[in-house]
Amino acid sequence: MKLLRVGTVGAERPALLDGTGVLRDLSGLVTDIDPALLADDAALARLRTAAASGDLPPIDPAGLRTGPPLARIGKIVCIGLNYHDHARETGAATPEEPILFMKAPDTVVGPEDTVLVPRGSVKTDWEVELAVVIGRTARYLESDDEALAAVAGYAVAHDVSERAFQIERGGQWDKGKNCETFNPLGPWLVTADEVPDPQALGLRLWVNGELQQDGTTAEQIFPVAEVVRYVSRFMTLYPGDVINTGTPAGVAMGRPEPKPYLRAGDVVELEIDGLGRQRQRLRDA
Repeated sequence: MKLLRVGTVGAERPALLDGTGVLRDLSGLVTDIDPALLADDAALARLRTAAASGDLPPIDPAGLRTGPPLARIGKIVCIGLNYHDHARETGAATPEEPILFMKAPDTVVGPEDTVLVPRGSVKTDWEVELAVVIGRTARYLESDDEALAAVAGYAVAHDVSERAFQIERGGQWDKGKNCETFNPLGPWLVTADEVPDPQALGLRLWVNGELQQDGTTAEQIFPVAEVVRYVSRFMTLYPGDVINTGTPAGVAMGRPEPKPYLRAGDVVELEIDGLGRQRQRLRDA
């Protein structure tokens, strides 16, 4: 299923995009797309049955905002330098273990919401990423099969980053990763049954119409199952947690000088095969 939330900020209602591309209202069946729903197999089964029936009321998408596809996100765990080509372009050594950092859930906005360039920023950068959404409580997972069984679905994430804040201001990466609006998510939460191989997805990103990133999850140093299993050794994962799994080559930081960092007025578009497309215009905070 392709689950999403539509409407104004703070008043989104649950919806589903059916197999013919028609937007369908789920508000008669569930209150929201949230951790409680992801953990409820019976409720998800009812949604599948309703979707197959074709009886769900349609929604006119004209002029309708798409919000983040998941409400009440628990935590966002991010994996740094998780693509071979991205490590090469930045001159970094290939990590021996996954690099973990966190983004706050309040960085999440909708897939077409405005992204704010932070005050004082000179190095705001783009990163298209595969987001993994957790659907069951997971701790100390022992196998890849257990790890993938804990995944509810996948989404497109834009891990916007301010490189000067991240790298040049001391401390951890969090300062460059947690600025307001720095994690557009969506448009859809695509359930795991529609993504048979998360290591066979193309990722692309454009800035002002020019292709900047064109990669594949096959380039991941640590694949999705290994990432979920690894993270579960260090923290408990709960339904509604999100893992951003890293970005392929093509970020501004990896380019020759002068590096083409983002500025107010720029338009970023990004997509992942089968998971939908985002578009954001930037403005100054």
